[in-house]
Order: sequence, then structure tokens, then C-alpha cells
Amino acid sequence: MSFTSYLRESWNNQGAKAFQQKLIGWRREPVSIKLEHPTRIDRARALGYKAKEGFLIVRTRLRKSRRMRPKIKKGRKSSNKGQKLVVNKNYRQIAEERTNKKFINMEVLNSYEVGRDGHFIWYEVILVDPNHPVIKADNTIKWISNKQHRGRAFRGLTSAGRKARGLRNRGKGAEKVRPSLRANKRRLH
Repeated sequence: MSFTSYLRESWNNQGAKAFQQKLIGWRREPVSIKLEHPTRIDRARALGYKAKEGFLIVRTRLRKSRRMRPKIKKGRKSSNKGQKLVVNKNYRQIAEERTNKKFINMEVLNSYEVGRDGHFIWYEVILVDPNHPVIKADNTIKWISNKQHRGRAFRGLTSAGRKARGLRNRGKGAEKVRPSLRANKRRLH
């Protein structure tokens, strides 16, 4: 087994008490906090993180909500009285957007979940400085300096954003997701 697979196994098999203590400490921290090193180095490296200048890891906390509609209190109940609210964004995409709003000179490369409890979910977001000379000199990541990648978190171009837009599916059943659901609907009318 490789070193990263040992790291992954140790993360999955850590004791419940130790993880609980970690979450207690995270709850006392601010919503977004810069980190020296990623908590899950194997996951971060798999998603493109490198330990060099121009890369930044930020742990972001999101409050879990039930995403419920307000309850009907008066009058006749409609046929679609369900309380579940179908939203167009997942938690990970919201975490990426909030982090990018705080660090406006950076671009979101990717993100991953590091923990959750009854109230919160924590994500670590990998940010890249597109104007840093080290990033511009690296052939594997310098594409993020191009102008078409500006604000990629807000335009749904990250992995979480593409998933929310339905772009993971191809072929039969995915006829209406490209170029976007809105554009396809406008084309038909």
C-alpha cells in the first residue's frame, strides 16, 4: 500500500473520542480560518494541492439547515403542500463561494469535507493565487491564471458546481442539462 492509502486508512479509523474533541475545538474557531497544512493531506493532494507558494487552505464552517418551507398556517392546503425545499446548490458549493468572497484575490481549485456534527459541516477549500509568479511558472496549474477562469466558484465551474448543474451526467437522460437548464428551457419556448 502507498503512503496516501495509509493516511486515508488512519483518517477513517481514528477514534470517535479524538474526532469529537477535534470538532469541539473547531466549533470555537471563526467561520473561515487559514491553515498551515491541510487536515487531510491525501485528499488535498488528490485534488491538486501542492505545498508551495501561491496555494492556501481555508477551513470553512457551514450551518446545517433542514431546507424546509414555512408551514402552512391558514387557509386551504394546496396540492403541493410538501415542506421539503429543493435547492440548486449543494453545501460544498456554498462553502466554496463563501470562502472566495472572503479571499477575493484567490481562485477556488477544489474542496473536500473534513467533518460534520448535528449543527455544522466543515469543508477545506483549496485556493490558488492566479497572479503569483510560482503559480504562473508551474505548468500543471498555470491554466488558472487565464481570464476565462476568473470567479470560477461563482459561475459553477468547480467540481461541486458542475455536480449541482447536472454536468456529471452524459448521454441518455442528460439532454436538457447542456448548455444549461435555463438556456435549454428558453430555446424550447
